[in-house]
Amino acid sequence: MPSLDFQRVLDEINAEIRPQLGAGGSVASYIPALARVPPAQFGIALRTIDDQEACAGDALTPFSIQSISKLVTLSLARQRMGDGLWQRIGREPSGSPFNSLVQLETEQGKPRNPFINAGAIAVADRLLTLFGAAAKADVLAMMCTLAGEAVAFDSEVAASEAGSGYRNFALANFMKSFGKLDNAVEAVLDLYFHQCSIAMSCVQLARAAGYLCRDGVHPWAPDVSLLTERQTRRINSLMLTCGTYDAAGEFAFRIGLPCKSGVGGGIVAVVPDRLTLAVWSPALDATGNSLLGMKALELFVAKTGLSVF
Repeated sequence: MPSLDFQRVLDEINAEIRPQLGAGGSVASYIPALARVPPAQFGIALRTIDDQEACAGDALTPFSIQSISKLVTLSLARQRMGDGLWQRIGREPSGSPFNSLVQLETEQGKPRNPFINAGAIAVADRLLTLFGAAAKADVLAMMCTLAGEAVAFDSEVAASEAGSGYRNFALANFMKSFGKLDNAVEAVLDLYFHQCSIAMSCVQLARAAGYLCRDGVHPWAPDVSLLTERQTRRINSLMLTCGTYDAAGEFAFRIGLPCKSGVGGGIVAVVPDRLTLAVWSPALDATGNSLLGMKALELFVAKTGLSVF
């Protein structure tokens, strides 16, 4: 495949996106700390499998990664539990909002997939069982080693989520009532709120997600495999079918790359065996995905021809 001038591509995307800043969407106002984030921001960054990097716009500005953190917690749980993880978590698209309670009742407390809130809460429960009181530190340590530099929890965001996360408390208590959580609801949600609060830039996220385009090989240590090739393919397939809430079909149709989004406005995309890409713009569409982030990814695929299809 011919080489691409990725810096030129990202500069072009930034130039096309910036005039649209502030023209639509809204920040995640149900989390008070996120409601104060200025929406007119946009960043984009990528890192290739041979360690080339390119970035444009507000790519160095840290933001709350929110549900993008579910990639790392799922990877940690898969490392330790293998296929046993799926005893309590499904692998199907939900077709419902990411914080919906409806399916949990009909499916007796088993979340549809690990990327909706209920599924990520179930993964957090597994990590608490595996790591105990060290779980928060272990999640953060893995994110730091993946990013290649120190990142941190945003204590204000974590406290804001704990103070307003009534639906997440409802989800966790509902699962607990069906015997699907082993640990105390408060402890599980403390881990979940902290993982979502991690602050990172597009550049850091593009680096950290590198193992997903390398068949599970650590992005900074080529002799270390975080996941097997098979496990990595499975996570990428879940990103494609479940990673962008109930808009996963639209993402697959318009973009054609495995993606994982967060209500902080970030999206990580993977081109297997080529690169990882991170975009950020805080204003969200009705499904909770970054409005301009999705447009930027669509532009990237149009300009480069890179897709899994």
